[in-house]
Amino acid sequence: MTDNAYRYQSGFPKIGIRPTIDGRRKGVRESLEDQTMNMAKAVAELLSSALRYPNGEPVECVISDTCIGGVAEAAASADKFAKAGVGVSLTVTPCWCYGTETMDMDPTLPKAVWGFNGTERPGAVYLAAVLSGYAQKGLPAFGIYGEQVQDSGDTTVPEDVQEKLIGFARAGLAVAIMRGKSYLSMGSVSMGIAGSIVNDGLFQEYLGMRTEYVDMSEFVRRIEEEIYDPAEFEKALAWVKENCKEGPDNNPERLQKSRADKDKDWETVVKMTQIARDLMIGNPRLAELGFGEEAMGHNAIVSGFQGQRAWTDHFPNGDFLETILNSSFDWNGIRAPYIVATENDSLNGIPMLMGYLLTNTAQIFADVRTYWGADSVERVTGHKLTGAAAGGLLHLINSGSATMDGTGEQSRDGKPAMKPFWDISAEEAQKCLDATSWRPASAEYFRGGGYSSDFLTKGGMPMTMSRLNYVKGIGPTLQIAEGYSVDLPPEVHDALDKRTDPTWPTTWFAPIVTGKGAFRTVYDVMDNWGANHGSISYGHIGADLITLASMLRIPVSMHNVAEERVFRPRAWGLFGTDGIEGADFRACANFGPLYK
Repeated sequence: MTDNAYRYQSGFPKIGIRPTIDGRRKGVRESLEDQTMNMAKAVAELLSSALRYPNGEPVECVISDTCIGGVAEAAASADKFAKAGVGVSLTVTPCWCYGTETMDMDPTLPKAVWGFNGTERPGAVYLAAVLSGYAQKGLPAFGIYGEQVQDSGDTTVPEDVQEKLIGFARAGLAVAIMRGKSYLSMGSVSMGIAGSIVNDGLFQEYLGMRTEYVDMSEFVRRIEEEIYDPAEFEKALAWVKENCKEGPDNNPERLQKSRADKDKDWETVVKMTQIARDLMIGNPRLAELGFGEEAMGHNAIVSGFQGQRAWTDHFPNGDFLETILNSSFDWNGIRAPYIVATENDSLNGIPMLMGYLLTNTAQIFADVRTYWGADSVERVTGHKLTGAAAGGLLHLINSGSATMDGTGEQSRDGKPAMKPFWDISAEEAQKCLDATSWRPASAEYFRGGGYSSDFLTKGGMPMTMSRLNYVKGIGPTLQIAEGYSVDLPPEVHDALDKRTDPTWPTTWFAPIVTGKGAFRTVYDVMDNWGANHGSISYGHIGADLITLASMLRIPVSMHNVAEERVFRPRAWGLFGTDGIEGADFRACANFGPLYK
């Protein structure tokens, strides 16, 4: 069984499409049946062609057996959806319908209503009425209404409606996919980092997820008792020797390991990678080897590895396992990335998971380490920043664990990119490997040795940095910064990079500034960032993150997304339309966590 087949054998949630209709018989309903059902079919075709599951297959849609004109048909549709595994609810109609009789009442399903903008039997009237009912019942729903009036016989889906349908469905599927999965904490709190204090209530009430825990001694047990696939280990080690080039050792000679010890470290980090993956999702091969319990895994869609310092003071660090698992390829070929947070920072693991489910691409984990203003760069290097970097840069760099996709060696339309695994060619995967060196870990930080990935991200990629923070008295809040990766002249990069640990991967990031608030300048972005880590996704996905956060009732405290791109449930406008950031906080507090 392939990696992707085993990981996703439980299947994925479907999108349920509910065609609602005016229930009056003897002429009214009959005249609308075809148009209403055809709306549902058009939406199903749109979403299945535009969206894919994490395994690369097209998203599946389920349409109610009949148009819904009243309570009985609404109940029949709900029953069908429950049996079919529907995780997202989308209602469509061209006409007036009976609001509270036809609405979807499942409190945990993300829901939206598309009301056709036509004048014959305007769906906008039903849209307004049913959204009012949803707000009154405490079931926030998204309203979708096209800007242009359509003729009654028009079967097309306008472009502005398409954007909202796809944006809603993409975020709704993310909510549904994570529901019932686990965050696996491998170890405990790393170096007093608050984000690695895994909050059970946060995962349970806001994400609908379990939290699972294993002590890092489980890695020792599985290594010593050989609870891993030995055939895969031999295959992996040979692949590593061929594809993972070892970089120079920056440690003082007295602290450098012998060649034999370095080779032993390579063996250990490969086994650690196998074990971390098996802990997350299980491995049927282990059952064949007599380890039935271990073969089950923890149903983890995201995990974190503590590493420092309980592990890394004695054993090789986790940089290799985190980088390999977070990448879209390994010794078994090109496959979907796993999501693993460095230092068990679960509050950074969550936006990594969000970004992954919204894009199906690997995510970069990084320290938000240094703000380099234009004056400072010019003072240190003599170089004057220009273009996207003119206002300054953020140096995103962490202890050698990110994703090799982050090199930017994949391409789209001739430009650097990070892509879903099904779009990545073998040549592109090899380029990512060739652009990455593996440096013997700094003995100053990692007494147990190991290897840190080292690469430089190509400039010119649109990127979104995000972070979840947890505030006592408020709960979780999300921060979002869209921007671009930036190229610096090699000598400038070297001068700046060598002021910190040069054995770690670097992304030079220029957030887009707006001249106001937390985005007045690049310095203000750094000064307002809530913690030491950030998750970086390819593309400008801030609007999708905002939509997803609203579904989960997580307010967004800081973002640079244009107001016209913000898409939240219609009820958010009832908490204020001037100053929508504050309205977001009030709405989330009022409705509370999705699963509470």
